[in-house]
Parts: sequence; C-alpha cells; structure tokens
Amino acid sequence: MSSNASSPLSPGSPQSPLSPGSLRLPECGHTRERCPSPMRGYLIPSPLPTRRSRTCSAAARAAEGPVYTGVCKCFSRAKGHGFITPSDGGSDVFVHISDIEGEYVPVEGDEVSYKLCSIPPKMEKVQAVEVTITHLAPGSKHETWSGHVISS
Repeated sequence: MSSNASSPLSPGSPQSPLSPGSLRLPECGHTRERCPSPMRGYLIPSPLPTRRSRTCSAAARAAEGPVYTGVCKCFSRAKGHGFITPSDGGSDVFVHISDIEGEYVPVEGDEVSYKLCSIPPKMEKVQAVEVTITHLAPGSKHETWSGHVISS
C-alpha cells in the first residue's frame, strides 16, 4: 500500500471532499440561458374561471342561485375537469376540479348537486360550481383526493 492510501483526502481530491462546504461547481466563462418552450408564445390563459380566479361578484351570484341535481357523465382527475348531465334533461354542464366539494373524486354515475355560474367573456355558457356528490354510484370504486380507494 502506498502512503497516500492512509492519508485523508485533500479538498482538491477528485474522489471525495472532506466536507460539503468544499464542493464547488466548475467555473466556466459563460452562463447558459434557459431554452424557452417552443409553445411559450402560443399559450393563452384559460377563459374558464376556476374557484381561485372567479370574481367575488360571480361567486356571490352563483351562491345565491338555485341548487340543481344531475349525474356525473365523466370526470378526469388528470385533465382537471368533467361534465354533468342535468336531471332536467338540458345539455351537459362543464365542471372544473376546483369546484368539487367533499372528499371523493366524482366518477361516472355519481349523483351530484350543484349551482351554476356564467363563463366569461360573453356569459352565454355556464359551468357547475359548489358540486357535491349526493349519492355514490353503486358498484364502483371511488378515490379520495388523498389517493385512498374504496368500493361502494
């Protein structure tokens, strides 16, 4: 064995530093600019008001409105939205993930209650807000927001 094997490593050793404070990045003469996304110039903000971006007046109007019932047609947790088929037979209503109340992620066939809120800018379309699952679809597995799965 050589005498170097028994001596402690010096701070300049390429194998292992004596302390984390001796770690340094190699110095180079230039800093690398972050490459912007090719889609950066094409992305536009979503026109759909989420709970966080909804104005106080829109939230107040929705809270004062009547409560409707319907059945969850589909809901994608990954996409963050879904649709509700109203009990009175109208066209499907959009629902955003931020407007779901309660501990379960809605699945197809769940009975829900909700209120309606107009979608800007023309206020011609509506979306469901304050969505609550009233009856879980029988025979289906339901996931909580924390990821636990139960069977109903």
